[in-house]
Amino acid sequence: MIAAKPRHKAEFEVSDTSPLGAAVKQRDADILRMVRSALDRRDVLLAFQPVVNARNHASTAFYEGLIRVLDDTGRVIPAGEFIDACETNEVGRIIDCLSLEMGLKALAEAPSLRLSINMSARSIGYPRWMQTLERGLAADATLAERLIIEITESSAIVLPDITSVFMLDLQMRGVAFALDDFGAGYTAFRYFKDFFFDIIKIDGQFVRGIAQSPDNRVICEAMVSIARHFDMFTVAEFVETAEDAAVLAEIGVDCLQGYHFSAPTTAPAWKEFPRSLRRTG
Repeated sequence: MIAAKPRHKAEFEVSDTSPLGAAVKQRDADILRMVRSALDRRDVLLAFQPVVNARNHASTAFYEGLIRVLDDTGRVIPAGEFIDACETNEVGRIIDCLSLEMGLKALAEAPSLRLSINMSARSIGYPRWMQTLERGLAADATLAERLIIEITESSAIVLPDITSVFMLDLQMRGVAFALDDFGAGYTAFRYFKDFFFDIIKIDGQFVRGIAQSPDNRVICEAMVSIARHFDMFTVAEFVETAEDAAVLAEIGVDCLQGYHFSAPTTAPAWKEFPRSLRRTG
């Protein structure tokens, strides 16, 4: 059989003037309007998901705080449904600021909590973000050592020099950094060795079904080896079955995160909410 000729990326790109391109543009505009409206109303919250020890699932290493917005009907909208449309817009910067603000508040309320919060490298230098951080650290000096900032591969590579300087400055103050979506295909390894991330989070496409996928197993083993070489902690994302969890522990992943352990919840264990108000998001 003759293999099909690989298509170039350009063949998959959609023109803004095509019917599909216009529909995508309109969809993104609608999402931006919805998110802007939610931000104006302060209808935003964090959902918390545990990151557990790969060899002792009862032990939680830290939680990830995941931004959620509420639409005008009160429905909780997860970040996956809006973050791409907001990433390069100032709305994305405001989302990062609110995520940090709520994360610092959670850390202040729960002295034993360690929490990771997402931000885009595009928010580095955004005055409101740094002002929010400085206020939080000034109020409680222990927050820095309990805060983990997650930066995605795709945004880190946009501003590699600025990102590395930003990270080193905050690491000197005790803040840890995680490289999110590791292996998703963006990071050039010539930059990777200069970033000095404390944690790498293996992208879910290599984690799902690893128990039945020799290819994914080899890729994850290589990622674990890279992390060990650079003295980085490893987390596997999107762990959904006990079989996958067992394989990941066997190959040396440090921690696991996913629906097999817990869905993100807006009412975590350290908060006291009436049962009727608890929900997942």
